[in-house]
Amino acid sequence: MGGNEVRDLIAALRSGEVTLDEVVAVFRRRTWRRTRGPAARTYSEMADAALRDPGANVPGSIDEVTAAYDRGEITREQYRTLAHAVADAINAAHRGVAE
Repeated sequence: MGGNEVRDLIAALRSGEVTLDEVVAVFRRRTWRRTRGPAARTYSEMADAALRDPGANVPGSIDEVTAAYDRGEITREQYRTLAHAVADAINAAHRGVAE
């Protein structure tokens, strides 16, 4: 699931096509993109990192959910619930557990 699909799910939530619980279930099962790359190991990598926009949203990451909240597309409670679902998925991936 890429960034467009995350946005599509949020739009479907807003329109009532899906429930919050349905979106949470999808979010807990998916693999989430990292919002940061690996740490720089060389001066060249540090220079490249310094030139990148640190505020740019990463499609398919938690940034998509945060941006939807910032735009007022989801409520604070929906944001908290979805962010917890993302955290659950990330934690499960780090533990090597498929949930």
